[in-house]
Amino acid sequence: MTSMPSMPSMPKRLVTAEVLIVLGLSLGQSGVYSVVRLIEKLSRGPLSGQTTTLNPVLNESPYLDLTYQLLGIGFALVPVALVLLLLSGQSTSALRRLGLTFDGPLRTIGFGVGLAAIIGVGTLGVYAGGRALGITTALVPAALDDYWWTIPVLVLSAVRHAVLEEVIVVGYLFIRLRQLGWSTPLIILTSSVLRGSYHLYQGIGPFIGNVLMGVLFAYFYTRTRRVMPLVIAHALIDITGFVGFALIGPAIGIGA
Repeated sequence: MTSMPSMPSMPKRLVTAEVLIVLGLSLGQSGVYSVVRLIEKLSRGPLSGQTTTLNPVLNESPYLDLTYQLLGIGFALVPVALVLLLLSGQSTSALRRLGLTFDGPLRTIGFGVGLAAIIGVGTLGVYAGGRALGITTALVPAALDDYWWTIPVLVLSAVRHAVLEEVIVVGYLFIRLRQLGWSTPLIILTSSVLRGSYHLYQGIGPFIGNVLMGVLFAYFYTRTRRVMPLVIAHALIDITGFVGFALIGPAIGIGA
């Protein structure tokens, strides 16, 4: 196991307040909204008869749509910038503290590709099972109109999700919750349930699948203290889903 660089001492009440604020500005807020959206969907009828669109059109004008898409991606990464600032120290950079570097690039990429393959196969199985059980909505990974910027925006969207989630839900939480004296199993459980919570708007199936993904990713982090392979894996999974759907969805009669 790779040791984690030490952090400057902070009062536990300040650490707790900081964690709550960071989550309130980012994925904790998403988790709360996701629960409400799930309740709303359940009130409308069975989840099996409903559809969730992940990358919708935001404006009828192509260039205003592009503007809104880029603004959404950019502002979503502000909490990551905040976390990097909060974790900055005099001796060790926040990037190195999180393991968000390309040290040993071949090994880093290899781990990322391997994790993506494992999670990708598992995701398809969980989605199919959830649809069969009626606990997952139909997912449309990409519904953007076909413009010159569609594929680049979908790639940026995938990278945005990967960086935001892995930096905050894994790297940042592990560092701060360890400072609060939490045990490794409890941190893994908290990280995994949080990851599942902000996918609840897609149904119960994605919640379960993302909790399992969270356990694997969090355990990997406990062994390596490296966030970058997780970012690579997550980005590859989302790029495959978003771009693949945009390219072949219309050809097989689904999508925009």
